Amino acid sequence: MTGSGTSAGAETGASTSTSTSTAFGIDVGRLLDAVRQGRRSDVPGLLAPLDAAGRKAALPELKRIRKEVRGWDWQRWRAQQNVRSALRIAGAGCITGAAAAADWIGGRDLLEWGADGDAVLGVLAHRDPVWLTEVARRLAERPAVAEDDYRLVHGLVLLTGCPAPATDGYVRGWAADMNGQHLVARLRRDPQTPVLVPRLLDMTETPDAVEWQATARSAERDSHWPAALAALAGEGLLDRAELVDACVARLLRGGRPRDLRLPLALLQLLGATEEERRARVPDWLGMVADGPSPVASHAQEVLAGLALDGALPVRELAEMSGSVLFRTEKKLVRAQLTLLTKVLRQDAGAAAELLPVVTDAFGHEDTAIQERALKLVGRHLSGVDEQVREELAGAAALLSPVHRAAAAELFGTELGDDALPYEEVLPPVPEPRPVAPPAGTVAELVEDLVTVVRRPDEPEEFERALDGLVRHARQDRAGLTAAVRAAFGDAYWMNGGDHFAYGPQGILVVLGALTGTARLSRISDGRRRGTAACGHAGPTAVVEARLWEAAWLVASEAPVPFLLAAPTAHTGAIDASVLAERLREYRDLGVEPAPVDLAQALLRVRRAGPAAREAAARAAALGTRAGERLAQWLTADVSLAPGVRFLDRGPDVRSGRWWFADRIVATYRERRAIREEFPSVFRWLSGDSAEGSDRCHHWQRERPHWPGVLPEDREALAVWLLPVVGNGAEWDARGSAWGLTALAEGEGPVGPAVHAALAVGLGSRHAEDRLTAVDALLVLASREELDAEALGRRLGSLLAEGTVKPSRLADASRTAAATGAYGTVWAVLGELLPGLLAAPKPPRGLGELLAVASECVERSGARGAVPGLAEAAARPGSSQTVAQARRLLTALEQGGDQTTS
Repeated sequence: MTGSGTSAGAETGASTSTSTSTAFGIDVGRLLDAVRQGRRSDVPGLLAPLDAAGRKAALPELKRIRKEVRGWDWQRWRAQQNVRSALRIAGAGCITGAAAAADWIGGRDLLEWGADGDAVLGVLAHRDPVWLTEVARRLAERPAVAEDDYRLVHGLVLLTGCPAPATDGYVRGWAADMNGQHLVARLRRDPQTPVLVPRLLDMTETPDAVEWQATARSAERDSHWPAALAALAGEGLLDRAELVDACVARLLRGGRPRDLRLPLALLQLLGATEEERRARVPDWLGMVADGPSPVASHAQEVLAGLALDGALPVRELAEMSGSVLFRTEKKLVRAQLTLLTKVLRQDAGAAAELLPVVTDAFGHEDTAIQERALKLVGRHLSGVDEQVREELAGAAALLSPVHRAAAAELFGTELGDDALPYEEVLPPVPEPRPVAPPAGTVAELVEDLVTVVRRPDEPEEFERALDGLVRHARQDRAGLTAAVRAAFGDAYWMNGGDHFAYGPQGILVVLGALTGTARLSRISDGRRRGTAACGHAGPTAVVEARLWEAAWLVASEAPVPFLLAAPTAHTGAIDASVLAERLREYRDLGVEPAPVDLAQALLRVRRAGPAAREAAARAAALGTRAGERLAQWLTADVSLAPGVRFLDRGPDVRSGRWWFADRIVATYRERRAIREEFPSVFRWLSGDSAEGSDRCHHWQRERPHWPGVLPEDREALAVWLLPVVGNGAEWDARGSAWGLTALAEGEGPVGPAVHAALAVGLGSRHAEDRLTAVDALLVLASREELDAEALGRRLGSLLAEGTVKPSRLADASRTAAATGAYGTVWAVLGELLPGLLAAPKPPRGLGELLAVASECVERSGARGAVPGLAEAAARPGSSQTVAQARRLLTALEQGGDQTTS
């Protein structure tokens, strides 16, 4: 492929050599021929003999070649890269204006990751230093150029002697160039270091090259950035005070932990003198309140040292304590309570000001922390007046019910007398949201198309634009074609070439069919594709089949007025009455439905309720085969819910594990209607088994359009979403639980597949995915579709095999319970706890699960027995597992407090 592309370029150059030399002169012609043939190494030598007039004469032709090369397809990519590199060098040597030169050199289409930077620098070397300084400044302001072609920009800086441009892109490029072994020596040799290091510390996003070498595990290497900078500060090459200021300022601004790793590690290595610690008390207070855990922990250590030395006023200590005790990190909270204990031991007179702050820990989710705070208050209660005592007693209402009796004894008053009987709190049942109608004008449709091309993974916008394309292509084809060409004229798929050889690329294939850039033969080939190459790709194959069919409808100018499958609700569903009316319009126009469009419409139509029965009667009366199919579909038992089972986990030869996705077996029943009347791309819904013997790539990728394929059959949809959700638990993928919302809000039966997907989602690594799973759980509960016992059993098996980790499930359960769904959460946890308690060795995180379960029982007033709980509570010791087992056992025996405050 590469050889043929280069050869083609050479042949083109040879055939035009004589005419070029005649039109531009021999020297200019030779330069242009070298550029056309991609002989970039020859360009500097051919530029040298050209005078200003010759260079000016070559420039228009260089621009023309640049425009021509943009239209080359991927099969000539090697030749394209060579020509572009030659163009970049030649243009740099011919352009006279600094701004124009920077635009040319920094053009994204000409930038080949700095491979020709030295050649560009060579053809610029003879230019005026003032001119070069301006070019360097402009290139440094282009982030991609300054980073990817740092050595070119740095070379210009060296040529001119101008100050190092401290732009983000230039600093990233410099950091990557410095990175590696013997970092201290590299930095010491570079005169830019004193200028660029403060800017590096100030950057919002730490360069990857630096962040990788700023972690604790790389501290012993000679490529460790914090150690290198601290060493240079010790030598006096870097101003230590300036570095401390920069680190503190960056930490105060906050941000992602990865971006704060460098300034924090450097600040710790530089150390802080007593004077610096005292002078920066407001800064430490800001960090301890709002910083990520590592930053807050460092600030807490500094302030704790000041407090124990008597250098931190009680008022600032109270402010610090209020900030820390409000945080969720148990380690920070425990450390703060320990500090307060030591300070009150030294100065009992501070109790009146500090004890009210201690009560902030009464509402902490960890009852052990609540207990520590209550004991601390009790030890110093005698040192406060009645007013403070009443304030402390009022705060005791925040305590968990397990500590209410101790608090009542301490303060001499009953707590919770005004509490109301417990009532489960669940979210309102979500109502289907109507989808906006298709665009009414061509201009409005083009706006939709631009949005969909930029955001192809928004199902509602996609469906609206697809239907609008089919409608307006029939109503005003010429006007729509002109508008699309104007809006997407510079797009790669508009410049010729076979861009759809490997798939429709979303809605682009329909736009290509409209404008003629997608060949009709390619579209016909796409339509003829049968079942998916892999059974796991079934839903994706349906979406692609719809796109190929829509492209064919547009390209062939078929008289279809609109798409039958355009959804009426945000879930992707279609009201049965609407679909019956659409079929009536088709009949009146004498139009036959497109096969894939009709099949998708049937899968989306709502089949429940009186409206479906009425629509069936109307459809049957149409007298068309499409109407008969709709009537039969609405009245027959066509549930697509498969049988689902999970193979036992066994050893994988490569990794010692058998991943969750590999163990899902879904068996679909034989469905004659689908096998005989649906296009072949839907055959996976009728009798095929999706058994994961190999980890194909379809299991790995997120497909936001899948829910719209099966909005009325949640169990079938859940089978295809299960591996995606599983990636979030086993492979730590982010955003993997997105499909759970569709499962919760969709229609159709809820069975083992939906509950399995929900169970795995609750064990996702990332908190945002667990929150999505919690929302789905609560919606299913509010719709009275949640089988809590079945969910608990599935979670129990996933916990036992290690797919779900107890700590992650505890976090999700705690979040769900905090919304007021204590009874629902307990129903789930009560089912899975016996298996965990029976394990020979208590799994890590069991104590957290028991704590959540205890809170649920105490709040909801549940009673009963949990097998194995009494034995766990009877074990010696005071570990969290034992303590929470005792707490849960007591709550179950007493029936909780059955109140809500």
